Amino acid sequence: MRHIAAYLLLQIGGNASPSAGDVQKVLSAVGIEADDDRLEKLISELEDKDINALIAEGSAKLSSVPSGGAVAAAAPSAGGAAPAAAVEEEKKEEKKEEKEESDDDMGFGLFD
Repeated sequence: MRHIAAYLLLQIGGNASPSAGDVQKVLSAVGIEADDDRLEKLISELEDKDINALIAEGSAKLSSVPSGGAVAAAAPSAGGAAPAAAVEEEKKEEKKEEKEESDDDMGFGLFD
């Protein structure tokens, strides 16, 4: 990720075809050590290619990937029953607590 980020920064800065050395200079300027093998692979794969076309192609591919929208739409319908059940449980717990308090009292107070 750091290599492609540095490559893109160089492109934005006006360097149409950054070299491995250019990317290494950017990374070393911020104290990051470059992985030479990965950097060489990146440079060789991006050589003679338009980065804007690659980004557009990748965006088109990502648009066809499901993002989980259907699951999020189903969740509220299932979630509607859950709060009602929680309210019923709270009422039951309140009733149990009231009974425990009345049993502990036994008709007299501690400081009577």
